[in-house]
Formats: sequence, structure tokens, C-alpha cells
Amino acid sequence: MVRRWVLLPALVLGGLWWWAVLRLAFVPERSGLVEGAVAAGGWGLSLLPVHVAAARRRGPQS
Repeated sequence: MVRRWVLLPALVLGGLWWWAVLRLAFVPERSGLVEGAVAAGGWGLSLLPVHVAAARRRGPQS
């Protein structure tokens, strides 16, 4: 049940991001601020897990 609540918004937001990126790529003259913001925001979120990953703690040094 919980996976459905996570999967559905992820698919919707992913589809929205792809729509914005493809619109910017193929119809740049008709693209606007919304498409640019969605594409940049999605790209920025894609970098987040790399920089937020927990550091491994080292065991006690002998």
C-alpha cells in the first residue's frame, strides 16, 4: 500500500519533468518559464541523493 503512494507521485513528477525537457528540446520558441523551472528543478533533485548520502562511519581505530 505504501509503495503505491510513493510510486504514483514519482511517475507523475517524472512524466512532468520529461514533458518539460522534451518541450525545451523540440519546441524552444514556444517553451517558457514553467518548462525551464521544471526541467532545472528536476535536474537539481537528481543531484540531491549524491550529496545527501550518509557518510560511512569508520570503526574504532586500533
